[in-house]
Amino acid sequence: MARCPFPPAESNPRMAKILRVNLSSQTISFSDPPDYCVGLGGRGLTSAIVAREVDPLANPLGPKNKLIFAPGLLGGTSCANSGRLSVGAKSPLTMGAKESNSGGQPGGHLASLGLLAVVIEGVGQPGQWLQLEISPEGVKLAPCQAGGLNNYDAVELLQRDFGPESGYITIGRAGEFRLAAASLAMTDLDGLPSRHAARGGLGAVMGSKRLKAIIIQPGQRSQIPLYDQSAFNQAAKRFAKALTEHPVCGHSLAEYGSAAMMGLFNEAGALPTRNFSQGRFDQPEALSGERLNQLTKSRGGQGRVARGCMTGCVMRCSGVFPDRLGKRIGKWPDYETMWAFGPNTDISDLDAVARYDRLCDDTGVDTIDVGAAVAILMEAGVLRFGDAEGALAAVAEISQGTPLGRILGSGAAICGRVYGAVRVAEVKGQALPAFDPRSVKGQGVTFATNPQGADHTAGFSYAANILGLGGEVDPLTPEGQAELSRRTQVSAAAVDTLGLCMFVSFAFFESPEAVDAVVDMLKARYGWSLTRADLDSLGQKVLALETGFNQRAGLTSASDRLPEFFSHEEVGPHRVTFDVPAGELDRVLRFDEKI
Repeated sequence: MARCPFPPAESNPRMAKILRVNLSSQTISFSDPPDYCVGLGGRGLTSAIVAREVDPLANPLGPKNKLIFAPGLLGGTSCANSGRLSVGAKSPLTMGAKESNSGGQPGGHLASLGLLAVVIEGVGQPGQWLQLEISPEGVKLAPCQAGGLNNYDAVELLQRDFGPESGYITIGRAGEFRLAAASLAMTDLDGLPSRHAARGGLGAVMGSKRLKAIIIQPGQRSQIPLYDQSAFNQAAKRFAKALTEHPVCGHSLAEYGSAAMMGLFNEAGALPTRNFSQGRFDQPEALSGERLNQLTKSRGGQGRVARGCMTGCVMRCSGVFPDRLGKRIGKWPDYETMWAFGPNTDISDLDAVARYDRLCDDTGVDTIDVGAAVAILMEAGVLRFGDAEGALAAVAEISQGTPLGRILGSGAAICGRVYGAVRVAEVKGQALPAFDPRSVKGQGVTFATNPQGADHTAGFSYAANILGLGGEVDPLTPEGQAELSRRTQVSAAAVDTLGLCMFVSFAFFESPEAVDAVVDMLKARYGWSLTRADLDSLGQKVLALETGFNQRAGLTSASDRLPEFFSHEEVGPHRVTFDVPAGELDRVLRFDEKI
């Protein structure tokens, strides 16, 4: 067996191909992965290509940037929840290395075609939108007739030619406008563009390249080569069993979605409210997972509880939320979306939150950064806290390209500068998600130090801080937070590289059997020899690649800090500030140093 995670290229005959598409010359080529890519997938691969091939000082919206799509190392197999797709580039929001990943069908479809990655280079000609068509028969570029459309209409138009079984990656009007909070939409099991690689403005990078859509017609997953078919199948069954038997992965997420966390963080005083000025929301039950479940069931119609977003999902956290007449509004809003347009803006109307989610999915923008920008408008007096209809009208302007719409679509940091706001919760230009770093300090360390910027998927420190999973670290004291953050960031980078849904982490924290099953699947998939420790080495390698790129791009330790108001504005009910020492923050990702 070859060693992992970075075996030499000649030791792995099962490695897939890299597809390179140059939009400037409109050329298409296939190649074996270079040595620095071998043994990597997902986030690890996108970050390796960015670190090696993109000029750190390049304009993110210029021709030197590259946009990379990579399924994970377990993508396209029968492994549960392994169909995530990583998208990487230099971010126009953070100006550093960025990976944003999404569920939906495209990740599994790319893997089924034997593609390790798709690398988009150069830029298309002004005045014409392009689409990239990938199928078992071949690859081609063609003019795209969906230019000017938002995601739902664009996908509906494309499906007339390519059918509902294909996977689609599109940008909406926000991506066409190259707005810094623009996302990329991925179609789900129902063929709808409801899953998004949302963070970091990578939709703007796709828009800058004049690429409107990628259409992927799948191959046969059964044809993906496995080193040991029998061993892989056995390990996959063990992994699925560990997920379905876990109380969070196998029950809570399906019944209540990720919004099940709303009450827990509100009770902990860690739910940012009214633009991070408070730690508790006075109507958490109105936006709870229980309320989401109850309304979906009572309204009936097109509503669905326990719906997966991609083939092979066993956790099924993505339901379908209906309006009062039973007609589908959109997917169940995730916890982060529920918070961004809920407590953060003092809105308690679940229907309004669902409409916001659908609007952002259609226009193609990050619900977190746009929701944070809306809260800044409210604090600035442009809108009123709690004004759902006024906020929805403002967000609708993003698609219209008005000055206000362009400001909102550029995210919280830019909105804060335009309106002279002092309380702007962002790191490296990216808005903080739904955890107050003063009351869940391990998560605050992760927001500050992760090379991706403040990101809710960068590491689940809150699992130990609040849920008591994988150990217990007091969320209100600085002790132990840096070490906890390091551990969870390493784990998250590895999970993203494998192509697994981040929610499998809940099982990893409590079930060594789940981790062992993943290790056994990698061994049976590729013929590698590896242990659990190799997964940690893999996560560290990915973080080192991203940190190194950021340093060359001009991001220093000063970029690894939370906004200063967190250190001097207390948040209730605990009356705490963020007080983890700067020296500890600086050592979090220096793996040769103890914290």
